[in-house]
Amino acid sequence: MSYIIRPFKPGDEAFLWEMLYQALYVPPGANLLPREIIYSPELSKYVQDWQKEDVGFVAVLESTQIQAGAVWIRLFNNNNQGYGYLNDETPELSIAVLPEYRQQGIGTQLIVHLLENIKNLYPAISLSVSLENPALRLYQRLGFEIVHQVDNSLTMKKELK
Repeated sequence: MSYIIRPFKPGDEAFLWEMLYQALYVPPGANLLPREIIYSPELSKYVQDWQKEDVGFVAVLESTQIQAGAVWIRLFNNNNQGYGYLNDETPELSIAVLPEYRQQGIGTQLIVHLLENIKNLYPAISLSVSLENPALRLYQRLGFEIVHQVDNSLTMKKELK
C-alpha cells in the first residue's frame, strides 16, 4: 500500500474530527464511546478553531486518495490544558489511523514526518496515552518518555532539541 503524507488543508476538518474520535482508546471488549463525545469541551479543543501555529499532516492512499490517518500538534495553556499538558511551550501530539489501515506503519511514518517538520519549532512535544493502549510501544520506540502517571493515564514527552 502506497501513501503520501501531506500538510492539513482547510478541507480536512471533517476528517480531523473523525481522527479525534479514532484517537480515543477503547479497551478490547469495552463498549464504543458515543460519537458525540468529541464535541465535549475537553475533547473538541483538539480540533476546534485551528490556528496558524497548529501543525498537522494527513496520510493519503495514492491509489484511491482515501485519507487513512492524521497527526497533529496543538499548543494549550495553563488555563486550557489538554490531557498531555506539560507547559505553555510544549505542544501536545494527537494521532489516529483508521482501523482498517492500522498495523501497516502509517502511524510511525506520520509521527516521524511531524517530528522532522517541527524539530526547530519547539524544544519538546508531549502526549497522553492509556497504559493499556498498544500505541504506547510506538511512542516509546520513537523516544517518548513517561513523565507523569495518574492511574492508567500516562503523559509522555519527547525532547526535540
